[in-house]
Amino acid sequence: MFTTNAPRTGRLRAWMLEGLSDMGKGKPSRPVASAPEAGHRGQQWWRVMCLTGVDYFSTLGYQPGIAALAAGLLSPVATVVLVIVTLAGALPVYRRVAEESPHGEGSIAMLSRLLSFWKGKLFVLTLLGFAATDFLITITLSAADASTHLVENPHLAEALHDKQVLITLILIALLGAVFLKGFLEAIGVAVVLVGIYLALNVVVVVTGLWHVATEGHVVTDWSAALTAEHGNVFAMIGVALIVFPKLALGLSGFETGVAVMPHVEGDPGDTKEKPTGRIRGAKRLLTTAALIMSVFLICTSFITTVLIPHKEFESGGEANGRALAFLAHEYLGTAFGTIYDVSTIAILWFAGASAMAGLLNLMPRYLPKYGMAPHWARAVRPMVIVFTLIAFLVTLLFDADVDAQGGAYATGVLVLICSAAIAVTIAARKAGQRGWTIGFGVISAVFLYTTVVNVIERPDGVKIGACFIVGIILISLLSRLGRAFELRVTHIELDELAERFIQDISRRTARFIANEPDNRDVAEYRDKIEQIRADNDLPTSEDFVFVEVTVTDPSEFEAGLTVRGEVLHDRYRVLTIESSSVPNALAALLLHTRDSTGTRPHIYFEWTEGNPFTNFLRFFLLGQGEVAPVTREVLREAEADRNRRPRVHVG
Repeated sequence: MFTTNAPRTGRLRAWMLEGLSDMGKGKPSRPVASAPEAGHRGQQWWRVMCLTGVDYFSTLGYQPGIAALAAGLLSPVATVVLVIVTLAGALPVYRRVAEESPHGEGSIAMLSRLLSFWKGKLFVLTLLGFAATDFLITITLSAADASTHLVENPHLAEALHDKQVLITLILIALLGAVFLKGFLEAIGVAVVLVGIYLALNVVVVVTGLWHVATEGHVVTDWSAALTAEHGNVFAMIGVALIVFPKLALGLSGFETGVAVMPHVEGDPGDTKEKPTGRIRGAKRLLTTAALIMSVFLICTSFITTVLIPHKEFESGGEANGRALAFLAHEYLGTAFGTIYDVSTIAILWFAGASAMAGLLNLMPRYLPKYGMAPHWARAVRPMVIVFTLIAFLVTLLFDADVDAQGGAYATGVLVLICSAAIAVTIAARKAGQRGWTIGFGVISAVFLYTTVVNVIERPDGVKIGACFIVGIILISLLSRLGRAFELRVTHIELDELAERFIQDISRRTARFIANEPDNRDVAEYRDKIEQIRADNDLPTSEDFVFVEVTVTDPSEFEAGLTVRGEVLHDRYRVLTIESSSVPNALAALLLHTRDSTGTRPHIYFEWTEGNPFTNFLRFFLLGQGEVAPVTREVLREAEADRNRRPRVHVG
């Protein structure tokens, strides 16, 4: 399209920004490593399932203990309610999300289509705040829980006492190092960890069920205590429905499941518009993960409730945050228990991998596009460093405390699931699917109830989420302000008549007049030419082409331009453009004219009336205002060589 002179980059910078090109400088921009490369068909769905599974399945490390603390003897019943909500609620919702948003944007993209202009951008930033809460707390909480398993191992407890924060920081740093190395390596590690972890859990569950079957009194003792505490089955179900929101961490993994969709292998005939194979693979991924997790949740909640004394689940107890590890040591010996601890520590550490993958897919997809992050935010490696540093900060603020971060984690998970449920309800309604609309509406109500109860129980989750949201919005607006004068036109297309105008006028001196269209009558164009000639002392022989830009959505930051030519009143040549920003569109047209014709074009403005600061705010928010100086500044930023820069005249 158009070119500028760029300095050579050092080897480190080239490595950090590998695959990233400069927007608006002749090459398309795209993130690297967070999605399959062009022409790469991705990974088999079960391998990608392991990537999201390191988050989803790793919750077995702490979910049974959380369920026992929240529901007591009712833990298995409340877990069954959770499984029903998972299979009948979250799973259908996210299978529909996979259909509607097959490129990994998730429910955020679905809902953002409902709103335009700045309302839509702020709405997306809010949802991104909750997504950041979910994914970042996944990284920090999982690493903290891994360090808890390490510190509380009988062989290491004395040596690693009071080292939990340091260990958590080291684990987070190692996770970041894996992503700096490359994304395919992360998937390979995930497959190994998930395979080993699930196999060890099968051994623990089978052993636990064997002890339950051979020690028949534990079931009768449990059922007798349950009946004595709650009276009848209906009371038990009622209480389980009330307490199950506290088990919401067992729903984690669905949002990352759709976030990593771009890595799922598709069919040879898949297209960007219709990736049928990828959607089918993603549905298999979601369904298989949900079924595996549901079986484990029910079995583990049952055996831990009937085999472990309740006091051991409480703070300071040996089963606190590590119920299955407790059973592994208790019934399978210290050697197997230590192996199980190592496996749990490894998968909890790597649980942040799916969260990191989700962040690397979501944030570069939205923020740079909105102008609300530096352009390097499209590259994976700098973003890995940023997210790792933020995870360090969160860990230090919460002192690597798992319980302190649980509320924020659950809030982030539930808000995203609610947004997904509402999005698919709206999608079903627009598609005229009455049955699905009602079904998804009921699911939305269930998740809204769950979210509200969770927020009431643990308001700290909303507070932490709000901090992320405020931080993202403030940084985004400051970034947008800092990039206000950046050339952000990705490509430019001219119709045949527009191209003819430019080639013709460039045979002489290419002179354009920036015109804000009003009535578009003969008098408007005649008076404008006379004014420009008088203000700039130009002879009557000079020829002009008018350029008129109509602002569409001023909140958009980058987009392509389509230029159309027309002849008005049989004599005035006019180029019409639709853009989010008048100065950017004009600057892009001038650079394209220079590069396609080899001549330096001139453009003529009249000064904008009014306060310059007010006019700048109009430009920042509405894409118009102080047009002449901003156009010149955009050109100056895009082209450092004054001798090649198009000329701007203001009268």
